[in-house]
Amino acid sequence: MEMKQVSDNCFAVLNDMDCIHDANSGLINRGGGVVIDTQSDLGHARQMIEMFSKVWPAMPKRVINTHEDADHVWGNQLFEGAEIIAHRSVPERMKHVANPKERQKLLPGVGDLHTRLAVKALHPGIAAAGQQLREDYNFDGIELVLPTTLFDARYELDFDGTEVHLIYVGPCHQVGDTIVHVPKERVVFAGDVIFRQCTPMGWTGSYEKWFQCLDLMIQLDPEVIVPGHGPLCGIEGAMDMKAYLQYVREEAKKCFDEGLTALDAARQIEFGPYGEWRAPARLYMNVERAYREFRNEPACAPWNMVEIFDAIYEVAKAKGVEVEF
Repeated sequence: MEMKQVSDNCFAVLNDMDCIHDANSGLINRGGGVVIDTQSDLGHARQMIEMFSKVWPAMPKRVINTHEDADHVWGNQLFEGAEIIAHRSVPERMKHVANPKERQKLLPGVGDLHTRLAVKALHPGIAAAGQQLREDYNFDGIELVLPTTLFDARYELDFDGTEVHLIYVGPCHQVGDTIVHVPKERVVFAGDVIFRQCTPMGWTGSYEKWFQCLDLMIQLDPEVIVPGHGPLCGIEGAMDMKAYLQYVREEAKKCFDEGLTALDAARQIEFGPYGEWRAPARLYMNVERAYREFRNEPACAPWNMVEIFDAIYEVAKAKGVEVEF
C-alpha cells in the first residue's frame, strides 16, 4: 500500500496488487476528515489509518462507503463514532454481499492441505481464490458496521468552502454505486465503477447504466480519478473502461448469436489490448453479464460464487495466463 496526495486536500491509499480485495481508499482533509472506503480487512484498514494520520492526526469524523462490497466496507468498525454515509440501498445489501462469515471459513479451510486438495478436486477456482487471499488478507475479527446516514440521488457536504458531492450512479458494478466529486479540487473518487489496468467485475446493473456513469465522469472533467482498483488516472481511465465494456459486449453478442455458452465464449474471445490488465480471465463474468442482458434476465439476478471462480479458473487455464482473481 502507498499513499499519494492527489490535490491540495485529497489523498489516496492505493493497493498495488490490483486483484480481488485490493481496493483503494481516499481521504478528504477537510471538515474533520472524510475517509472514502475502509479496506478489506482490519490489518489493511489500520495501515490505511496510519498513513492518513500523517496528514490528519485525529480519527476522521466521517466515512463514505461508495458501495456495499466487502473490500470497501470491512474496515468500518475501526471508525467508532464516525458518521458513515452511503446510498440508501447499501445497509441491506451489505448484509447479503459483505457477510464476513463465508470468507472467514474459506481461508482456514484452504490453509489445511487435505481440505485444500479436496476443495481443489471439486472446485479449483475456489481453492485458487482462497490461496490468493491467504497471501495478503486475514478476515478474523471483522464485524459488519452499517452506514448511519443514507441518501437517495445526491448528498452534498460543505467543508469551509470545499464542496463534496456524493452522486448516486448505480446500479453499474453494484446496487449502491456512488461517486464522490470534489469540484474545487477536480478530483473524483470513483469506487468500483472504474477499475484501472485491471479487469472489472460487475455484479448488479447493466452495461447501459455503466456507460452512463462513465460518460458522467468524463463530463465532470476531473484532473484526477481515484479508481476503486488500480492506479490513479484522469478521464482516460473512464474512457478505457467504457471501451473495454463495449468490446466485451459486442464480442459476447456474436458468440451468443452463434449459440455458444458464456464459458465457451469467454474461452474464445481474445483479450485484445486488455490482455496486459491484471486478472484478464475475469472476462468470463463480463461475458456472462452480457448474456444475462441478451436473455432479458433481471439485473439483480443472483450469482453462484463457486461457478464464477471455477469459470474464471477455466478461462485462465484455457488461455494460458496466470490464474488471478
